[in-house]
Amino acid sequence: MTTAPDTSARPASESGNTGRAALWMTGAVFSFTLMAVAGREVSIDLDTFETMMYRSLIGGTIVTAIGFATGRLAETRTTKFRLHVTRNVFHFTGQNLWFYAVPLVPLAQFAAFEFTTPLWVAILAPFVLGERLRPVQVLALILGFIGILIVARPGISPLGIGHLAAALAAIGFAGNVLATKGLSRTETVWTILFWMTWMQAVFGLVCAGIDGDIALPAASSVKWVVAIGICGLTAHLSIASALRHAPASVVAPLDFARLPIVAIVGMLAYGEALEVAVFAGATLIMAGNLMNLRAERTPRRDP
Repeated sequence: MTTAPDTSARPASESGNTGRAALWMTGAVFSFTLMAVAGREVSIDLDTFETMMYRSLIGGTIVTAIGFATGRLAETRTTKFRLHVTRNVFHFTGQNLWFYAVPLVPLAQFAAFEFTTPLWVAILAPFVLGERLRPVQVLALILGFIGILIVARPGISPLGIGHLAAALAAIGFAGNVLATKGLSRTETVWTILFWMTWMQAVFGLVCAGIDGDIALPAASSVKWVVAIGICGLTAHLSIASALRHAPASVVAPLDFARLPIVAIVGMLAYGEALEVAVFAGATLIMAGNLMNLRAERTPRRDP
């Protein structure tokens, strides 16, 4: 999963075309869904570090080629190198856990866990950014936590290491979002993508090669590896573009359309059951996200 830079500081006048935002979010939903399927397919012969290495090398090559063609390579200069490192450590960790969990957890359940990322952002923001939680945000977190329990059903449905990895991946993505909020004040989307792809290519190379053996993808997996590399970029660019046409309060609900689509893909491609509990829990998680988003858009009153 790749999260777009924060755009909450942009004026409402920049975000009025809901139709275009919906079209861009269709691209994001397609990209995330295809990346989940591709992640399952390559897990047969690649570990997560190798997958991340190839994903980042493909993405980095594309981003650099675009930067060269458009004369934007000068934008790679940054005064926030440490923050880029922090962001990419969080994202690399979360994405590795994401790829680890995707073959182990039903796709609908997996997507529901992923939607908890904004709730973790709300939990971590007071510690990282010094923001105070409002009562409505506390209620949103409670709703989201109840939704997680319904989706996971501890004690009723067996939980495994894949469920833990999916939950931890959401926390990793939350750390990524918080770091991106700082970067997006001065860095362009292209700059963030450049440092993301090449930093994580190095991380992946080191982690994949630490045992002295980096596997090449099988011939049958090459198309899936390429799909992962491309979708990692198109998902990010689609969300960033959607946020330029409509506010986050409009874009976020459009992303929730991914759950039924992923569930149908899981049913058709992998024979996974469509479980009512997963959709019920995901609905509560989405409600919590929307409440939290609305609270963020409401001006704070000094006590």
